Amino acid sequence: MTQHDETVRLRHMLGAAREAVELSRGLSRQELAERRLVELALTKLVETVGEAAPRIPKEIQEQSPEIPWAQIVTMRHRLVHGYDTVDPDLLWSTVVEDPPALIPLLERTLVERS
Repeated sequence: MTQHDETVRLRHMLGAAREAVELSRGLSRQELAERRLVELALTKLVETVGEAAPRIPKEIQEQSPEIPWAQIVTMRHRLVHGYDTVDPDLLWSTVVEDPPALIPLLERTLVERS
C-alpha cells in the first residue's frame, strides 16, 4: 500500500466521523428512534469508519495505539453482520461518544503521515 492509499483511507475515516458528528448534532436518542433515515445514515457512517480501519497498515496502527482499531472494526462487523440485532442504544452511544474523540486522533495521524 502506498502512502497515498493510507492517507485516502485515513481521510475516509475522518470524513465519516466528522459527518456522523454533524448529523447527530442537536439530536436526542429519542429523535434517532423517530428518524429512520438518520439512523440508517449514522449506521453507514460508522460502518465506513470500520471498513477503512483494517486497511490501514499495521505499522501505522502501531504508531497510533490511542486509536481503538480493533474496537472500530468490531463495531463495523456488528453492524454489518448483525444488522438484524443492532441495539439502537449502542449505535447512539457509539455515535455521540466515539467520533468526537476519534477525530483529533485521526487528524494527528494524518499530519504525521504528510
